[in-house]
Amino acid sequence: MNLILLFNEDFMDARRVRLEGRRLRHIREVHRVSEGDELRVGLSGGLTGTGRIASLNADSLEMDVTLGHDPPPALPVTLILALPRPKVLKRILLSVTAMGVKKIILLNSCRVEKSFWQSPVLRDENIRRQLVLGLEQSCDTILPEVLLRPLFKPFVEDELPSLIKTTLPLVAHPTGQEPCPRDVGSPVSLAIGPEGGFIPYEIEKLTSCGFRAVHIGSRILNIEAAVPSLLSRLF
Repeated sequence: MNLILLFNEDFMDARRVRLEGRRLRHIREVHRVSEGDELRVGLSGGLTGTGRIASLNADSLEMDVTLGHDPPPALPVTLILALPRPKVLKRILLSVTAMGVKKIILLNSCRVEKSFWQSPVLRDENIRRQLVLGLEQSCDTILPEVLLRPLFKPFVEDELPSLIKTTLPLVAHPTGQEPCPRDVGSPVSLAIGPEGGFIPYEIEKLTSCGFRAVHIGSRILNIEAAVPSLLSRLF
């Protein structure tokens, strides 16, 4: 936890916050602070700054906070991701949040197991938990937007054209005809399929919508490796 993420309900007044639970345990056990020490903090949706420990005991912690710095800039990308296995999804949500992705669309695909859509990981509170962990890791405060789209064809036909209008639309595919571009200076819509990739029908629908099928080399990576590799290459 490189940043202690604060929420409006933590504030006792304009400057003082009171923390309990997970954040308190982490501060006590990992940071091992004492009264008077300072920690890096940030207000969810707002600025970052420092918090000086005013009081600390086994049940709660109080800090006086000063906020005055912008969070890190976001990546100009919309990540369209075929829904992966629940355990993998948790790790990907954390990692892409830490990298600065602010819009994530979880999409159905022929190779996505139907049971994945019933997973408790997709509950709002569980998604939010992973996003918060990613913000704490990267000293960010702006929660990403996560959208669930369990119907592939209606999403591609009805929503996608307007969503990608002002972006460079790319779909990562093992048999893509061109290498993924590097250091793109414009917003990107990046679609990544499931393990095994999108089926030909899905690639055809995406390319007819304007996507370019790209690859990142001769090695086929799993989703956990492919996502950060693509983002790093693009930005």
